[in-house]
Parts: sequence; structure tokens; C-alpha cells
Amino acid sequence: MTAPALPTPRTTSRDTAPAPARAGLGRAVHAEWIKLWSVRSTGWSLVAMVALGAGLTTLVCALVAPELAAGGTGEPVGAFITWGLLFAQVTAVVLGALVVTGEYGTGMIRATLAATPRRGTVLVAKALVLAGTLFVAGVGTATLGWLGGNAFLSAEGLGISLGDDGMLRSLLGSGLYMAGLGLFAMAVGLVLRSTAAVVSVVLALVFLVGNLVVLLPGAWGEWLTKLMPGNAGSRIAMPEAFNPLLLEPWTGFAVFAAEVAVLLAVGAVVFARRDA
Repeated sequence: MTAPALPTPRTTSRDTAPAPARAGLGRAVHAEWIKLWSVRSTGWSLVAMVALGAGLTTLVCALVAPELAAGGTGEPVGAFITWGLLFAQVTAVVLGALVVTGEYGTGMIRATLAATPRRGTVLVAKALVLAGTLFVAGVGTATLGWLGGNAFLSAEGLGISLGDDGMLRSLLGSGLYMAGLGLFAMAVGLVLRSTAAVVSVVLALVFLVGNLVVLLPGAWGEWLTKLMPGNAGSRIAMPEAFNPLLLEPWTGFAVFAAEVAVLLAVGAVVFARRDA
């Protein structure tokens, strides 16, 4: 007696549906872009950047232009044309911190890693979106500050044109410095995971430690002043500098970029090994 033949299983569209595509860098960048612009803090941070950067530059130029024309300050005119970025960099630090710490605070990081399991892809996507946003915002802020401040300088015969030495470089350099500073804060955020801690540490390093190391004896103080992240990176955003100890613009930015790269590498290792 032969066994009855089993019926051939019927395939359905559900059985033959293709597997979902793996989340790649393009999708990760799109997701990070949506997340960045779906929170109010992004818009407010960029508004604050423009208000502080362009607004304070215009105000300071308006106040010092008569004195500069009279030769009473002894400071280079070009040092004032991007002066407001000294305070606008705070907003880049805050935004860079929030890109990482905001997700840890809400628990959204678990959903992010579920959608894109490759943590390296997530990290690269965050860095690209953050750096691109801050570069455009930094260039725009510096340009508005130059337009506003230069109006008062030109009225005193001290105007600075785009063709003048270092001016165009400083406008583009403002975007580069803001992008680098945001990435610096993001890297610290990967390690500390606390917005308050990241902002406190980075601002203390940029504003406080960067200005105090010069007090160290001998050549140590001078060289550490040159190599501190805020001092090395910010020089590229100024046509002329107040501080003669700073490195040359591109040399300083190369040092700053190397510091950011090292810190990002450390943050990537921590991000890959820690639980979400």
C-alpha cells in the first residue's frame, strides 16, 4: 500500500515578498535630519546663534568704529568683524550636545538603534547632519555680522571688503569652526550622555581653561594656549586676531580638526561598547 501524496504547499504573496532593505547611510541621514528639525531646540539654537553672532558683531562695531577711526583702541579692525561668534559658539556646543544626549534622555536611542543596528552608520549620519547644519548657520551668521558691522566701519572709512586679506576665509572659516565645535560637543556627549555635563565641560574647556593655561610658567603656557581647542579652531573665523599667541588660521584649524577626530574616535568606541 503506497502512502498518499502530500499536497504541494501553495505560495502566497506574503511568502514571496522580498526582505526589507537594510537601513543604509542615506536612510540614516534622512532619519537624523527629521529628528534634528522635529525638536524646538534646534530652531531656537540657530536663532540664538544669529542673534548673538550677527547682532553682537553689529553692536560692537557700531560702538568701537569711532574710536578705531581715531586710533584709540590699538586693536586691529578685522578682529571686530566676527566678534559676536565668541558668544555664538555657545549655541553650537548646545546643539552638538543635544544631538546625542537628547536621545539618551528620552530613550529614543533604542528606537534609533533598532532601525539602524550598525552604530557606526548612526554616528556618521549624526555627524553629517550636525556638521552640515552648523556650517551653513555659521557662514550665514558671520555674513550677516559682516554686513551689519561693516556698515558702521565703512561710515568711518574703515570698511572691510570680501577681497581684503582674510575676510572671505573668515566667513567660510566661521562655518568650519561652528561645525567642528558641534562635533566636539557631540563626541563628549557620546561619553557623558548628559546635556548639562557636556555643555559645562566643553564651555569650561573653551572659555575658562583655554584662557588660563597661559599662566603656566615658561613655554608650556604659550604652547598650551595655542593648542587648546577653542584657541586653535577659532582663529580661522577671524580676519585678524586679538591674541598674538594664536597659531596661523589653517594651522590652528588643522590642530583643532585633529583634536575633534581623536575625541570622535573615543566617542565611537564608547558608543559601540555601551548598552543603549
